[in-house]
Amino acid sequence: TELGCIGVLVNGFTNTGDDSGTYLDEPQVLPFWQAISELDVPVYLHPRMPLVSQRKAYAGYPGLVGSAWGFGHETATHALRLMLSGLFDRFPKVNVMLGHLGEGLALSLPRAEHRLRHQMPGSHGTHLRTPMEYLCDNFYVTTSGTFRTQGLLHTISEIGVDRVLFAVDYPYESMSEITQWFDECAISPNDKRAIASGNARRLFGF
Repeated sequence: TELGCIGVLVNGFTNTGDDSGTYLDEPQVLPFWQAISELDVPVYLHPRMPLVSQRKAYAGYPGLVGSAWGFGHETATHALRLMLSGLFDRFPKVNVMLGHLGEGLALSLPRAEHRLRHQMPGSHGTHLRTPMEYLCDNFYVTTSGTFRTQGLLHTISEIGVDRVLFAVDYPYESMSEITQWFDECAISPNDKRAIASGNARRLFGF
């Protein structure tokens, strides 16, 4: 309210020891979410590498730990924790932003939701609604680092065009290459305008 901030960026979990971390669904983080709800600003959940103790699957393939694969897996799991924790039932106005077309959740979440319905009660959190409902109502996704038209179209079909924002992921991606892709992307002019700027103006109050 004093410095003109329009949102918050958090780099995943918070380190709390040599190889331990606190995730944003844990009870001690509730005052943060209370403030976010009151301020009505979005939280960008940015990727980071998984904890060292969780990297066994990447042994021998260090290139997978970061942005090629580990980032997305870590952040998608973190987002799923938020959904299952009941956070969005307690703070229904809160919006979380995910890069990379939602870290693949538009495609993978329906499968997770289906399997959770068939597992024993009480094994998957205290949420009142389905994960897909939270994805559609409490999340925005950006195109950053993920520039495939088929993936964009699928994401739009799952969560709606009003929840998608254009982004490049500069300086890790090329501005000229990605803007050319988006300019030539086979979506309607209205959808393109919404993704390019309209949705951001509404979300951030520009």
